[in-house]
Amino acid sequence: MSDDLTSSEESDYSVFENKSGLAEDMKFLASMPELCDVTFLVGETREPVCAVKAVLAARSKVFHKMLYGQRQQQPVREPSPKKRDSIKDTKLRLFLKRSSEPNITVQAPPPVASGHQTLIVEEFEPDVFRQLIEYIHTGCVMLQARTLLGLMNAADYYGLEELRRACMGFVQSCINVDTVCALLASAEKYIQYKCTKSLVQRVLEFVDNHGNEVLSLGSFALLPLHVVRLILSREELRADEMTKFQAAMHWSRRYCDSMGNVDLRETIANFIEYIEFYKIPASVLIKEVHPVGVIPDHVIMNALAYQADPSSVDVNKLSSPNRFRRASLQPNLLRSTGLDHAAMASVAAAGPIVESPEENRPRQPGQKRRLYKRSNTLAER
Repeated sequence: MSDDLTSSEESDYSVFENKSGLAEDMKFLASMPELCDVTFLVGETREPVCAVKAVLAARSKVFHKMLYGQRQQQPVREPSPKKRDSIKDTKLRLFLKRSSEPNITVQAPPPVASGHQTLIVEEFEPDVFRQLIEYIHTGCVMLQARTLLGLMNAADYYGLEELRRACMGFVQSCINVDTVCALLASAEKYIQYKCTKSLVQRVLEFVDNHGNEVLSLGSFALLPLHVVRLILSREELRADEMTKFQAAMHWSRRYCDSMGNVDLRETIANFIEYIEFYKIPASVLIKEVHPVGVIPDHVIMNALAYQADPSSVDVNKLSSPNRFRRASLQPNLLRSTGLDHAAMASVAAAGPIVESPEENRPRQPGQKRRLYKRSNTLAER
């Protein structure tokens, strides 16, 4: 009997949900500036992003405090006895005056709503902030590698824990060869946020395990200088030295093309200390690296000398060209490498191996020659 009663009660109602329709309507609402009451000017370009304050405040405590937290009711002051008596006399006179006039009902105007607010947001990029506003209004957003790190930090900044967890869960699945450079580039913009550090560590571990593939990407040349230096300097990086040299050349050539009057030799000097040239076969050094004309001759000669006789050169100095001196090399070491006469002639044609005046310029102890003024790297922060 009780079962029949329960089933009859359950059949008396039905729940209909149209979440997708609601999400589309709310997305349309946020896209119509005339229906919104707050505009955010986002990023360096001050790109406008519109929203509804009530929705933002309901979904985020941070937005609630930002939009409504400054409003405080003025304390009500009790009027003095003399002022209270004057107020009573005024009200009495007005009442007597109204009682002698025709009774006309006048509808009071509705209270004026607060005006349209305009706020500046400099912490995030326009695309990232627009995705954040879309999620707040609709409850859904498309996660993608290009804006993932910014969106994850924005969700953490504005107290949207569900979105932050969703971004963290998507990180591991989206780190691949095609997206790794985009993630590193975005990490540069949001390095001050705590969520960035955990993601950068995961990305760098992926780069270490797929070094040759990542260094061969065209997008690798678009990374900032100190990010490239960070990657090439990692002992865990699984990449052969020739690939590292080619990646450094690609980055340097793109930089010189984009900046104009910049010397290629000076640009690639930023990376020479991170390339172990003595691990590149001698024939490749002579036929492919040396003809490019950007690597100092003494670096190549020391690499060849080590390959011929490892005891002749300190291996700890092979990655730092500024520490080498011409006197440490002997002419017969080149011949002992077993190269043909044409290869040895190509080296001899380069002339005497001397260091540039800049390399002989006195420096403070521990100081290295730097061609660029750089900020702290990802590893140093």
